[in-house]
Amino acid sequence: MTDRLWRTIRTGAAAAAAAVMLACCSTDDPRTSTSIPTAMPSSGTATVEFAGREVTVHVPSSYDPARPAPVILALHGYSSYAQELETYLRLTPESERHGFIYAYPDGSTDDQGERFWNATDACCAFTGAKPDDSRQLSELISAIADSYRVDRARVYLIGHSNGGFMAFRMACDHADQVTAIVALNGAGWNDPAQCRPSAPVSVLAVHSSADETIAFDGGEINGVTYPSAAAVVDQWRGYNQCSGDGRESPDLDLVADLPGAETKVRAYTQGCAGGSTVQAWTISGGPHVPQLGPGFAPAVTDFLLAQVKRGS
Repeated sequence: MTDRLWRTIRTGAAAAAAAVMLACCSTDDPRTSTSIPTAMPSSGTATVEFAGREVTVHVPSSYDPARPAPVILALHGYSSYAQELETYLRLTPESERHGFIYAYPDGSTDDQGERFWNATDACCAFTGAKPDDSRQLSELISAIADSYRVDRARVYLIGHSNGGFMAFRMACDHADQVTAIVALNGAGWNDPAQCRPSAPVSVLAVHSSADETIAFDGGEINGVTYPSAAAVVDQWRGYNQCSGDGRESPDLDLVADLPGAETKVRAYTQGCAGGSTVQAWTISGGPHVPQLGPGFAPAVTDFLLAQVKRGS
């Protein structure tokens, strides 16, 4: 299962990134960069070292230290890396459009040389050390808040696959820091008791119905189970104290190679604590690495930025 997991992610993400990489006339792996600034950039985009790993930070041109800015962290999948994820998601233009500080860090490297996040028992610390990624990402959020004027009521994460698992983990462990998350084809703990968020966190769970790697109906990785897409949504409805059956919104066109508006939307807002929301977006017929269209980045960014943590 492990080999299939990383092959799927790398192959799909690489295909989505190929045109951009060729246009830049470079095939260098960003993980091998030797030019690393020692401090967070004051403007533009730079890769820095934080706690022994690389993190790329983009500061939008509109950033004004006199005004608090939102923050979005993006988390790559197993065997992928930060720059590959950004090429796939294309959130830098959204950072410029909305004025949020954008960071995309690299995970640890396992015994097979693959990058990963130690998110849950199912995914994805398969071999070797099991780093405390929850603590390290929390410290990264704090370091960004120390370096810039940050709106602490608007701190968000988005992750794909293993990065989606890690986004759920951060919402469980650091609800005091995290306002909302988006998980694309990821899952959380199979045991709901493993997650005890200290405050409401808005959740957007995007999952492909034909995901061949992290199954829509749940499954297992190396004998350890993970929940279905529906179970994940139900868990977070419980954590956020949402009631009611939710409501459907118009379908969205988020995937380039699927016909029409392929993504079904159901939102739960009734009774949700702290003004939070839980949403399920189902990509009908989509695979684990869907070919994201131009509507995806604006849609998920708009969801995140609409969420504001009360009492922050």
